[in-house]
Amino acid sequence: MLRQRGRSLNFFSRKLVALATASMLLGTGLVVSSATAGSLKDAKPNDRVASAHAMPIQGIDVSYWQGDIDWQKVRNAGVSFTYIKATEGGDRVDPKFIENWEGAKRAGVARGAYHFIYWCRPANEQALWFMLNVPADPDALPPVLDLEWNSHSKTCPGKVARDTALAKIKVLLDAMQAHTGKRPIIYTDPVFHREVLQGEFPEYHFWLRSVAASPGRLYGERPYAFWQFTTTGKVPGVEGKVDRNSFNGTQQDWESVLKWLQAGE
Repeated sequence: MLRQRGRSLNFFSRKLVALATASMLLGTGLVVSSATAGSLKDAKPNDRVASAHAMPIQGIDVSYWQGDIDWQKVRNAGVSFTYIKATEGGDRVDPKFIENWEGAKRAGVARGAYHFIYWCRPANEQALWFMLNVPADPDALPPVLDLEWNSHSKTCPGKVARDTALAKIKVLLDAMQAHTGKRPIIYTDPVFHREVLQGEFPEYHFWLRSVAASPGRLYGERPYAFWQFTTTGKVPGVEGKVDRNSFNGTQQDWESVLKWLQAGE
């Protein structure tokens, strides 16, 4: 069961019927992993997100910044899932994407791909770029659309109008679903959520960044599937720091979903 400040959502265990995500978390051959005590750490722990560390299903998100990853060590440390950067804008593919995509699968880590939006490029071009570079693997997690302002970009640091942003997002979400057969998950941070996403896309699952407070304090009543709770994680098999995430449910929820999907129902 998903829980947010005392509120429960029967998110995965009702077979995802209401949200038309019957193919979510497709993962034949994937098995459940619980974090090995003491293996998954944080270089700069924050007491206000301590509850995320205790959630039973743990994951990471990675890009080429993490360098070479030993996915078997990652798996053995208790990581159950990963989101891997695939594409950005309409002309960038993460140099480590395919290596990470294949390595995670070999190690039995459930994995999905994410696209980082670039506000200065037409959405249809970005959609095509994602479709050309991300395999529509039936055993992959639903794709993720990473939505945040590119304030550190040298070429596109500004913001676009809210209506423009929402229109671009809709184009990309539709294209990603058409390509993979799975309804995408939306990743976002508190600022972008407040300025653009508040009250929008209730039919989509969210992956929320909240590294100094529980998601409920920053996102209100927004339900969420995944919580990114630190950017300074320490995980065996990964050199340096890595983002850590938790699945917002119990181990039984995770097991039920994997078993149901593996049964092909």
